[in-house]
Parts: sequence; structure tokens; C-alpha cells
Amino acid sequence: MIDIHVNGKTRRVEAGTSVAGLLRELDLDGRTVVVELNRQIVRRTEIDSIALEKGDRIELVHFVGGG
Repeated sequence: MIDIHVNGKTRRVEAGTSVAGLLRELDLDGRTVVVELNRQIVRRTEIDSIALEKGDRIELVHFVGGG
């Protein structure tokens, strides 16, 4: 298990968890969330291939519709 930071809160995940795996754990749809990993935007095409590492800082921003 490793500690990461998601939107400012510490969270424990299995070592080797991908960004996509984190989104699944959080029950989030990668098509409606922007992921920032250590101040870098993660492209949707890369979320399966990027493994999280100890101390990573993730910010998740949800799209909100409205009028």
C-alpha cells in the first residue's frame, strides 16, 4: 500500500494502481473528470498506463453542466 493525495486528502491505494484504477475505486467516469497528477494534466489516452507512486498529488476536477 502507498499513500497518495487526492484533492488534498491522503488516501491509501495498492502499489501499482493506475490513474484509471483510482478513478474506478472512486466510482468516477474518466470521460467527465480532468485529472491533474503532480501539476500535470493527464491525457485520457494515458490514464490506463500511468501507475501512481508514493506521495503523488492528484487533483480531480468534475465537469458540471448548467445554464
